[in-house]
Amino acid sequence: MRKGTKRKTSSQKKEVEEKAKEEETQTETRKETQTGTMAGTRQAPKRARAKASKSKSEPEFFEEKRNLEDLWQAAFPVGTEWDQMDLITKFNWNFKNLEDAFEEGGALHGKRVYLFGCTEPQMVPFKGEYKITVVPVVVAVVSPFPPSDKIGINSVQRETEEIVPMKQMKMDWVPYIPLENRESQVDRLKSEIFILSCTQRRAALKHLKIERVKKYEYCLPYFYQPLKEDELEQNTVVPILFPSESKPVFCEFDWEFDEIEEFTDNQIKDEVISEDQKDAFEEYVKEKVREAKRANREAREARRKALEEMSEETKAAYENMRFYKFYPVQTPDTPDVSSVKAPFINRLTE
Repeated sequence: MRKGTKRKTSSQKKEVEEKAKEEETQTETRKETQTGTMAGTRQAPKRARAKASKSKSEPEFFEEKRNLEDLWQAAFPVGTEWDQMDLITKFNWNFKNLEDAFEEGGALHGKRVYLFGCTEPQMVPFKGEYKITVVPVVVAVVSPFPPSDKIGINSVQRETEEIVPMKQMKMDWVPYIPLENRESQVDRLKSEIFILSCTQRRAALKHLKIERVKKYEYCLPYFYQPLKEDELEQNTVVPILFPSESKPVFCEFDWEFDEIEEFTDNQIKDEVISEDQKDAFEEYVKEKVREAKRANREAREARRKALEEMSEETKAAYENMRFYKFYPVQTPDTPDVSSVKAPFINRLTE
């Protein structure tokens, strides 16, 4: 009985061992399955991150800027009112014609050029509607040396024009650096393009007197041309701004064709001045005529002396000085200025 019992125990032990191995195998299988599942779970974010990383690495494309694209904006717009400065950039103006002028075959290619800006308020069409628009204009002067170091200040409100050094108005000719050269050292570059620059900041205007601020609005580029006799020297008309208690009297007197007494009587007849102002008015007109004639004589003498002392090279430079005026070209997102273009350049000359 004990022997049979012993055999039964041995058989049971064998079954237990086989069952234990089977369970161990199942356990290992479950672990492998769980491990694979967990691995798959961990790998999923990796695939997602890889996809996101690929998306971020895709290149972004920007339109390449042209080498002289901002040249027109760099040239200071002389004589433009400060509160209209922002209106200049209201439209995305295109001066590709100016840029092309510096390319091979262009009018400005290979030459030393000085540029200044200005503005012309014009009634021009845009998207089927006419509006007053501040149109930017660029003037290029071909010259081997700066065409001027002075600025003229003039307006209809001023009796006479005023010529002052550029630096008095914080203006000067400075080199223009094309986009492709702006990473280089400026002092090592040889620039052939110069722009009229102004260092006066709008933020500081509130600290200036109104008269000083207004001078910027009346500024005009001033060019001295000694080889050509000034038209003003041949002009015999004198502007008269006679101070009066009621209101100033403005008129013009031509010393070649007008006779002072007859001219004064006509002013009295038209009730421009009173009878008791006759003598003072006549004396005022005579003094203005004397001043104009004296200024003409001095200008002629200064020109004669300058020509005598001028070298042939400088004379040739003045003779070959050329002016070019550029308007913006037509684009779909800018007004059409083709009907308002004018060859006249608003400047003072002597």
